[in-house]
Amino acid sequence: MDILWTGFLFGLLGSAHCAGMCGPIAVALPGSDRRGLALVSGRLLYNTGRTLTYMLMGVAAGLLGLGAALAGYQGGLSVFAGTVILLMLIFRTRFFSTSTVFRSGYFRSLFGRLLKSPGNGSLFSLGLLNGFLPCGLVYLALAGSAAAGSLLNSVLYMGLFGLGTIPMMMALSLAPGWLKPEARRRLTKFIPVGAALVAVLLILRGLSLGIPFISPDLTGGEMCH
Repeated sequence: MDILWTGFLFGLLGSAHCAGMCGPIAVALPGSDRRGLALVSGRLLYNTGRTLTYMLMGVAAGLLGLGAALAGYQGGLSVFAGTVILLMLIFRTRFFSTSTVFRSGYFRSLFGRLLKSPGNGSLFSLGLLNGFLPCGLVYLALAGSAAAGSLLNSVLYMGLFGLGTIPMMMALSLAPGWLKPEARRRLTKFIPVGAALVAVLLILRGLSLGIPFISPDLTGGEMCH
């Protein structure tokens, strides 16, 4: 349980990135003519859909981590995950971008139909699909969730990651003009700092130095730290 909070940290600090990549979708969500609770509940459904998709991805990452733990490589996986995050920070790439998916006519058509439908089901479905869009920030979170120590922890890690992104995405969809480009650029500068912190914690955790909450001993057969 010692690294679960870093999932929320990833989401919270990385939400400035979400504002740039997925902000246009949040602004274009259907039902903007709603007022009060109806508007808020619709936007919450969209964000719930995104978070559920992240948790589903957490299942896959958790199965990978569980396999490594059963094979006795839990510490090694944690060090590997932390190293991968650091390498992704150093060698940044735009290869996996949202635009890559939108080149697909099927995705464009599906998103287009859902964006024209004002129902709550469409909002929830848009969130589910949005969660599958390629995103470097999500990949970083998945690396952390794979080292969370158990299948349940991996799912919770990604759930907390999604929860951390919700305040920013809710604000964008409820008040589209509040976040100016310059402010977003300033907030984005904190993303590498948070990611590097998580990477270092994962590496320390994998080294099993016997430091409570930071680097617990993983050699004694414990699988749920």
